[in-house]
Amino acid sequence: MEDVVACMQEEKNGIPIRTVKSFLSKIPSVFSGKASPVSSLLATHGSDIVQWMLKNLNMEDPVEALHLGTLMAAHGYFFPISDHVLTLKDDGTFYRFQTPYFWPSNCWEPENTDYAVYLCKRTMQNKARLELADYEAESLARLQRAFARKWEFIFMQAEAQAKVDKKRDKVERKILDSQERAFWDVHRPVPGCVNTTDTDIKKSSRMKQPHKTRKHAVINTRHLPPLFFQHFTFLFFISFSPSQIQFWQAQLERHRLKMSKVADSLISYSEQYTEYDPCFTAPEPSNPWSSDDTTCWELEASKEPGQQRVRRWGFGFNEVLKDPAGREQFLKFLESEFSSENLRFWLAVQELKKRPIREVATLVQNIWQEFLAPGAQSAINVDSKSYAKTTHNIRDPGRYTFEDAQEHIYKLMKSDSYSRFLRSNSYQELLQARKKVQPKKETCV
Repeated sequence: MEDVVACMQEEKNGIPIRTVKSFLSKIPSVFSGKASPVSSLLATHGSDIVQWMLKNLNMEDPVEALHLGTLMAAHGYFFPISDHVLTLKDDGTFYRFQTPYFWPSNCWEPENTDYAVYLCKRTMQNKARLELADYEAESLARLQRAFARKWEFIFMQAEAQAKVDKKRDKVERKILDSQERAFWDVHRPVPGCVNTTDTDIKKSSRMKQPHKTRKHAVINTRHLPPLFFQHFTFLFFISFSPSQIQFWQAQLERHRLKMSKVADSLISYSEQYTEYDPCFTAPEPSNPWSSDDTTCWELEASKEPGQQRVRRWGFGFNEVLKDPAGREQFLKFLESEFSSENLRFWLAVQELKKRPIREVATLVQNIWQEFLAPGAQSAINVDSKSYAKTTHNIRDPGRYTFEDAQEHIYKLMKSDSYSRFLRSNSYQELLQARKKVQPKKETCV
């Protein structure tokens, strides 16, 4: 990859590096991801990065070139100057090459103290240009707590670096700031982005012993020049299919907990549901599966739930939704707050998922007209993103047309209405009233 980047930066045959004039200032040392037809500058001096790959790497598919460029950007060899997401976009976004000092081949892993110095230094510089993003501000607060004892030393280091930066030329300082920011975007990426440093580049490349990785590199080499065969790390990464990449991205976004916390949660859950588990607590009336007494089933189907069932609604929002009596009581509460349309919409979408395919189109239109169409009789309040996605899905109706809107309404009820329902007089009175009933006729799972 680094040999390719070096070729990209050649004076004659490389990508043209230029200074772009903006409204109030100039942007030095940049190039674009895609050549613009109206840009005479690009037409005169050469092609953008995608076209350079198509021309110099003997490629025919622009999508393949865009994919290779994205992998190189993910490793920080060049980066967008406008945001923290290291990817190559097929538009007019401006990019800048990374200085070789920050290339992955140096194989040095920065520590949290280095990141703390960098963030602290950012707070001392031009706030309008280098203001911390939300995730960076959270990281700075977390690091300040972690290094509380030596924070004064970290602050002094950051202050010293900031003074050195101020002595540099304004254009040079602007370029170096963006390159340093891009380096940390690789090693401390934006939440949700792929972290390429999870793979040890030094071990996977094995530049001195390439035979160890040659047998692991599987790739269609039809469009690749001999230059690439010197770098098996690069070939290894681009051999992954899009489905594999999506799977690994999903794995990176999964929540991770310490084993002690998982064990505590499991113990807490077990203790909470012990009296509802017939393996630990014998149900009263008797279990209908082992006797001829069906009283237990009759109580479950009854609209007059026992005290255990009412108490179980307080365990979580799903406990209310999966209990018919709980849904009925929650619906009455929402009607008192004039927001029953939220639950009715959620139930209608759940029912839609169970219907035969021949009925789906009609039911989708009915739900749309009742809850989401302009001037709907029972209009629900959804965010603009969910509404736009639903409006697009309605053109091709299916069982999951309202998936985004339903998820939004679910979160709204869970975070807002459900907590008020548990504190309401209706729920508290129902809970107290059930305590007066003899427990032998209500303990059932």
